[in-house]
Amino acid sequence: MEISSKENTHFFSNNTVLPLDRSSFKSESSASKEKQSCCGGIKIFLGALSFVYFAKALSGSYLKSTITQIERRFDIPSSLVGVIDGSFEIGNLLIIILVSYFGAKLHRPRIIGAGCLIMSAGTFLIAMPQFFMGRYRYERFPSTINSTVSISPCLQDKNQTPLSALEKSQAKINAGCEKEAGSSMWIYVLLGNLLRGIGETPIQPLGITYLDDYAVEENAALYIGCVQTVAIIGPIFGFLLGSLCAKLYVDIGFVDLDGVTISPKDAQWVGAWWLGYLIAGVISVLAGIPFWFLPKHLPNPQSRKDSSTSSEQSRFITEENKDRRKSCEQQAKLAEMTKDFLPSLKNLFGNPVYILYLCASIIQFNSLIGMVTYKPKYIEQQYGQTSSKTNFVIGLINIPAVAFGIFSGGLIMKKFRIGVLGTAKLSLGSSFFGYLLLLSLFAMGCENSDVAGLTVSYHGAKPMTDYEEALFAECNSGCLCSKDTWDPVCGDNGVTYVSACLAGCQASNGSGKSTVFFNCSCVGTFESSQSSSAVAGPCQKGNECPKMFLYFLVISVITSYTLSVGGTPGYILLLRCIKPHLKSFALGIYTLAIRVLAGIPAPVYFGVAIDTTCLKWGSKRCGGRGACRLYDSRALRYVYLGLTLVLGMVSIFFSVAVLWVLRKRSSPQDETLSANGERGTFGTKSRKDNFVNSDRLIQSTYWPKKETRL
Repeated sequence: MEISSKENTHFFSNNTVLPLDRSSFKSESSASKEKQSCCGGIKIFLGALSFVYFAKALSGSYLKSTITQIERRFDIPSSLVGVIDGSFEIGNLLIIILVSYFGAKLHRPRIIGAGCLIMSAGTFLIAMPQFFMGRYRYERFPSTINSTVSISPCLQDKNQTPLSALEKSQAKINAGCEKEAGSSMWIYVLLGNLLRGIGETPIQPLGITYLDDYAVEENAALYIGCVQTVAIIGPIFGFLLGSLCAKLYVDIGFVDLDGVTISPKDAQWVGAWWLGYLIAGVISVLAGIPFWFLPKHLPNPQSRKDSSTSSEQSRFITEENKDRRKSCEQQAKLAEMTKDFLPSLKNLFGNPVYILYLCASIIQFNSLIGMVTYKPKYIEQQYGQTSSKTNFVIGLINIPAVAFGIFSGGLIMKKFRIGVLGTAKLSLGSSFFGYLLLLSLFAMGCENSDVAGLTVSYHGAKPMTDYEEALFAECNSGCLCSKDTWDPVCGDNGVTYVSACLAGCQASNGSGKSTVFFNCSCVGTFESSQSSSAVAGPCQKGNECPKMFLYFLVISVITSYTLSVGGTPGYILLLRCIKPHLKSFALGIYTLAIRVLAGIPAPVYFGVAIDTTCLKWGSKRCGGRGACRLYDSRALRYVYLGLTLVLGMVSIFFSVAVLWVLRKRSSPQDETLSANGERGTFGTKSRKDNFVNSDRLIQSTYWPKKETRL
């Protein structure tokens, strides 16, 4: 009874001041409605941005999965494929500065929507050469189907080959030479990828900053982590789509598949690479539709309107930015915006944390972009896997580990309320342990396949220094063979021969994939040989190779996860160490630097380095070097992994410098948290005092009257 009477007394006492509380109640009610509107709007934008990240990641990863297919289809080396891959970054380079600086002052969602349409147009353009080029031609021993004549692979005497067969063969070569100009259609792939880069430009700088501007500060890291996680789902579907298309023959729907005499395991096999680009283009169109209906601005969250709330960013940014939003609401002329460009650029490059982190990111992305671009090729050549299985493994096993790592990084930051110093430590730790695990992959490679005249001699010993001369031996001296042909056969001795002719085979039976060659003089002279027959296609890798491939997958998954944990903390570090009004510009400069200094050169010089490990080059129909058919496995392993590891270690030194600068310019109280997880009032006051008296991370020069936004 006493308790209830006290409650009634308290209730009526509150009612006596009801007229004074109605205004506050209304303000709270309007604030809650505004908060719901803000949360709803930001979540809709989050969903739309996640889908467009999915679309661009799908098309980009599909391009990575078709690197070897494009190389073989257009008969070009890895270095030129690297130029095609880097054209995407060139497209970004053309307009990134304009989009990131002026786009932040315009209607950001609609600019992103326009970019999606351009991106889809470029994706469709990449697939167009398939419909204008002739059918794919590959080197293969003439088939004896529907013929009683058995053509000998070893042409000891031209009279044994029917004249009509030789004439037809020569006529096909001449026809191929007339259409040789079709091989230059890889330029359309380059231009399409360039257009993709132009369309993708506004998505990252404008989308991420739009999220960071209108999201609750404590949720920003989680939202960015969600976007990047959904973006990783795109590559999963991209590589799985690449796996499916790689199983289908390139000219499916245009030729009779029963007449195809090569299998997906053959080095000349080309899948239906163009089909995935048509699918990716449609998805890009659908992804851009929602952005045309989103508002230019969203209501600011209540936590950011409260002036008493101490933002963590204020520890590193001066407080004279608080009145900036008033001036941002005024419309500006183009001349006034342009006048602020150089001072903003100077202000940005005067930030030591931003510059050091930019250098670390450039070098690390050189490492990661080169590694990811040629990872399918590395798995195919090192472990003898098909393109389809390689893309399937990367999409289903490796990419999910990256997604889980990125999401874990954002979740760790939200769970433990990690500060700026903590983000730098987490980013550094993930890089260090990731590259440390990468070091173990040097011991998980396969030895070279036994290929007569290239990796072993015709008697089982080591080959000669000049491998082209080593292709000819006494056992095939009576044959009229070409050293440029790549039509491998597998002898009964487990050794691969470059062609049936170079194996000295005198007769053949069957057709296409089931062709069997007999009386092969070079197979019979091999040390361990007990017979002299061979079958079409190369021999499989050694017995230890499947086990090494399994070890490689396990370490690769752990390494991918470890490196990805530092992705979200790195983004947050980038956003929190710069002034709020420079966030879009800073992300634009950051993206520009990554594109120019990592995205463009990395695939090219990785491709040039990989080309140096080639043992057998293919030849074009009318002369000239084509795509590589066989690589030196050991040299490829040391070049590919070594280049990745060296670049990664250099980036770690810059990350250490970032952490050192942050420690030097922040006080010990900055990382002190109270028992309930909030910063104490004493720590807040001491931070302000220390910040005023200490050297600033960013120069405080700022012109509030000049800062404007449309």
